[in-house]
Amino acid sequence: MSDLLAHSKDNSVEEDIKDNHKNEVITIDQVQYHSKQNNDNTRSITAPPSLRIVPPLNFNPVERYLYRSGQPSTINHSFLKELNLKSIIWLAIEDPQDNFLKFIDENNINFFYNLGFNNIDSNSWDGLSENSIKQALEIMIDKRNYPLLVCCGMGRHRTGTIIGCLRKLQGWNLASVSEEYRRFTGNRGGRILVELLIEAFDVNSIKINRELAPDWLLS
Repeated sequence: MSDLLAHSKDNSVEEDIKDNHKNEVITIDQVQYHSKQNNDNTRSITAPPSLRIVPPLNFNPVERYLYRSGQPSTINHSFLKELNLKSIIWLAIEDPQDNFLKFIDENNINFFYNLGFNNIDSNSWDGLSENSIKQALEIMIDKRNYPLLVCCGMGRHRTGTIIGCLRKLQGWNLASVSEEYRRFTGNRGGRILVELLIEAFDVNSIKINRELAPDWLLS
């Protein structure tokens, strides 16, 4: 089931990129590179492609035009450009790297950060406050902010908290929410605090404007 979900999500990224480029998908075969003809009618690549399409750590599509990841580095910028991001939500308490901020500025991306952080949020090992979760979700349920990337330092626990609460808002059962969260936590596994935060979050505190909500949230 997880493999099927992952395959479906990979396809959605290709579809999103296709839409963003008016039905023109950039594939690795179309990237310019240097090669030479061999005697056996094969070709050998003598230099790597000039364009490197590398997704960020823990990148994954969540829903159409909604993505999650860890903090992107310079090598990921070409990939992110293909998504035509309009907004990014930064959930870590640490400041983003300068090259990431420069990428955001150069591409005119709306940057949401410090979402109501308080003493509860001040330690990276602590969970997000209910206020921070609500602010992030209110941005995510407004399609005017799309395409949208949600990220934190590693794309694990804080990002996992927000995505888990979104899934709960979508009506997922807690077992499915927990399984998705743990797929991104690595060998150390999930944090009980994160799962308790998701379980305790009151989805009724989020008011959905049906005119502004993404289609997938209303289906």
